[in-house]
Amino acid sequence: MVIVIFSMINKWTTISSKPIKALYSQEDLAGFKPERSLGKAGHYPFTRGVHETMYRGKLWTMRMFSGFGTAEETNKRYHYLLKHGQNGLSVAFDFPTLMGYDSDQERAMGEVGKCGVAIDTMADMETLFKGIPLDKITTSMTINGPAAILLAMYLATVEKHGNPISAAAGTVQNDILKEFIAQHAWAFPPKPSMRVIVDMIEYCTKHVPKWNTISISGYHIREAGSTAAQELAFTLADGIAYVEACVERGLDVDHFAPRLSFFFNAHMDFFEEIVKYRAARRLWARIMKERFKTKNPRSQMLRFHTQTAGCSLTAQQPYNNVVRTTIEALAGVLGGTQSLHTNSLDETLALPTENAVRIALRTQQIIAHESGVINTIDPLGGSYFIEKLTNEMEEEAAAYIKKIDDLGGMIRAIELGYPQKEIADAAYRFQKQIENKEKIVVGMNDFVVEEEHPIELLKISDGIHHKQAKRLGAVKKRRDNKKVAASLDKLHTACTGAENIMPKLLDCARAYATENEMMSVMKDVFGEYRELPVF
Repeated sequence: MVIVIFSMINKWTTISSKPIKALYSQEDLAGFKPERSLGKAGHYPFTRGVHETMYRGKLWTMRMFSGFGTAEETNKRYHYLLKHGQNGLSVAFDFPTLMGYDSDQERAMGEVGKCGVAIDTMADMETLFKGIPLDKITTSMTINGPAAILLAMYLATVEKHGNPISAAAGTVQNDILKEFIAQHAWAFPPKPSMRVIVDMIEYCTKHVPKWNTISISGYHIREAGSTAAQELAFTLADGIAYVEACVERGLDVDHFAPRLSFFFNAHMDFFEEIVKYRAARRLWARIMKERFKTKNPRSQMLRFHTQTAGCSLTAQQPYNNVVRTTIEALAGVLGGTQSLHTNSLDETLALPTENAVRIALRTQQIIAHESGVINTIDPLGGSYFIEKLTNEMEEEAAAYIKKIDDLGGMIRAIELGYPQKEIADAAYRFQKQIENKEKIVVGMNDFVVEEEHPIELLKISDGIHHKQAKRLGAVKKRRDNKKVAASLDKLHTACTGAENIMPKLLDCARAYATENEMMSVMKDVFGEYRELPVF
């Protein structure tokens, strides 16, 4: 049995192209220069963390992703989470909202409020954040194609609360290149999409200085089946493309780069995930310093949010998912994340119940307050194993980035289907390993049970579509429709020219124009994206 176990372990890889050795020693770090590759936390190249004190100074933000049904229902969940110790909000939108459709449209049928909250107008946004101090709480919004529209609604809501928009603090995901690569919640073709993103970065750099206008995301790349190295490489390559687009616009890199943020997955290979985050910080610091000649150290910092891996959870024996989430969350913390979402045990079956989401939040709190891992910075730093794997992860990611550069950059690589094919091939290899039991998933392909006890699930009422459509109809009746039409006309004019569209979107939001009304104007000018199949 021992021989069989070790032969299986030798097939496993932590860095996708390199097997793991049985023992690491000083010989594995020949030529390793700590002063160049490690440094101190809070200093270039930030391998050991972006802040000098890390969690000894301040814990990561516990930011649970949440949204379902109507704005009223989700608002109740937000107050519940804040009451139980969460210190940042993260909005999950339903599919119609993610795709830019209103709840009363035919294409929204059957999806309203099912996988996130339905937001049609600023009226929904006002309800969503009722009773929440938006000048004190940071908010993250996971949306991409219509990101500019939802950001405009949020900023207008901040104003409605009596605050200047400069008081808003948080993040909007807004990473459209990742959508073309992995998740597919796009709207416009790549080039106009990049124009809109640069408009947002330009506007927020001037007017909303505490807002992260883009969260460059590897999470969905990993969920689509990539390796850890591919997740890291494609995410940073997307980041390079956004920086290049902003510089081409004429923006000073040291003005906007400090507000760039990232979003990574925390998967089950514990040490692989830790070294991925360390390598990401070091590689990004070098890219920003050497490629883009940044002078501001904050421009070289890679600040990131982490979410535990949804694709690692199983519908079988779902209570095992608590253990998986704990391991993944601990990897994110030891890797130096700035904020963290822990998935709930029931999320392969439904949106989480209050009980399940409380356990997920308590997982973070136990790590923070009971485990002792926060007592020292980068506790695994200097380990032969960790430093060797960090080096290998950086080298593999850098090779991918060079390949993308050689193809003409990330947009051209997407047009050629390069990252899509790499991810598809990696996903296929992983699936075959599970089917052949080269990788064991406890409770799914081994250690199975014939009977399982059912668990309580959150159910979204089928009447939510009618309820939300009725609410939207009432907003359309009471708003000033002449003002809506005028604001949409001005948006159209801005889209056809070179004017920044964000002030026009804010005016549309203040007039209670719907998401789809704004999207329709933008699609009329920019067109819609149609994916070319890659075989």
